[in-house]
Amino acid sequence: MAPEVASPTVEARSGARIALEMIGVQQQIDRLQLHFSRLAAEFAATEYWDDEGSVSAIDWIRFNCHMTSNAAADRVAVGKRVDDLSRSIRAVYDGEIGFAHLAVMARTANAVGARFDESHLVEIARAQSPGKFHFTCLHYRHAADPQGYAQEQAQQVENRRLSLSTWEDGSVLVNGVLDPVGGATVRTALEPLARRCGEHDHREREQRLADALVELAGGGEQPAHLQVTSSVETLLGLAGAPAAEVEFSLPVSSRTVERLACDSAITRVLLDQDSVVIDVGRAKRVVSGPARRALHARDRHCTWPGCDRPASWSAAHHVVHWTHGGTTDLDNLVLLCHRHHWMVHEGGWQLVRADDDSILTIPPTTKFGSMLSDTA
Repeated sequence: MAPEVASPTVEARSGARIALEMIGVQQQIDRLQLHFSRLAAEFAATEYWDDEGSVSAIDWIRFNCHMTSNAAADRVAVGKRVDDLSRSIRAVYDGEIGFAHLAVMARTANAVGARFDESHLVEIARAQSPGKFHFTCLHYRHAADPQGYAQEQAQQVENRRLSLSTWEDGSVLVNGVLDPVGGATVRTALEPLARRCGEHDHREREQRLADALVELAGGGEQPAHLQVTSSVETLLGLAGAPAAEVEFSLPVSSRTVERLACDSAITRVLLDQDSVVIDVGRAKRVVSGPARRALHARDRHCTWPGCDRPASWSAAHHVVHWTHGGTTDLDNLVLLCHRHHWMVHEGGWQLVRADDDSILTIPPTTKFGSMLSDTA
């Protein structure tokens, strides 16, 4: 007796139907994109876009057809290469590859010129996703024209840019472009630091990358040196004290100064009430030498529960800050990474050392409005 075969559930049948419909719709979109590309190439050969005041045909298409510049450029590139991509175009109509494959094919043809072998590449495209095919075509381009490929990479390096601009509130806007190797170098340094760490790490990825960039600049064996100008009253956090000043930044709060003064490599300039310089400290860590080595040996990494940032990327935090009479003795020090050090000073968290020497974290106190006033 043959075993019974369970019939597909309603959900499975529905999912299969939706999947087939999605594939069919995307194939129609790919064919329409191909038709659009032919029109885009014909349009680029006219002067209409110039008469309209656009800087290029791609710019006109971008604005009037509501597309990105890269998408518009892909359509023009494909349209100009339709006579050289007959096999690929047939594969698009047959649903074997997508328009994204075709865009990669057209750019590869533009790059290698007479060395372009469509029959070889279209077989590869049938078996690969568009992203993987793009990766393969880069290898193909290098094999076909290594000198041209190297020149493109050299041009990418020449196009590198980094701008830093300050907003009215003191926030710094970072904008830039790096060549592939330079970008990979930066990402290799940032990615390990941008992982979630410890309890209560609810940061978005962009926030973790931003923190990683700051940590990269301020941590390690050679942290960035900051110059902080502060009054004694500000350093002590007294009421009515002015904010402190940091080079390349707008004035910062006393809590930020306290964190920086905790262990950062800073040059401090202390002023009295009449703004007279009374002390200029050297740019060195507050905790150094044997004390730092002992702290590293004891804690080994950031002591925040669940955080494993290494000691070399952590600051020596004073449980009782030295401006309030705390000592630099080992019993008054714990290692904290950049993020958790910020949480303790500016974020309002508290650290408590338990009897077993473990570290307990206490979140900021939340104040709720009086319910009586709402119901009165």
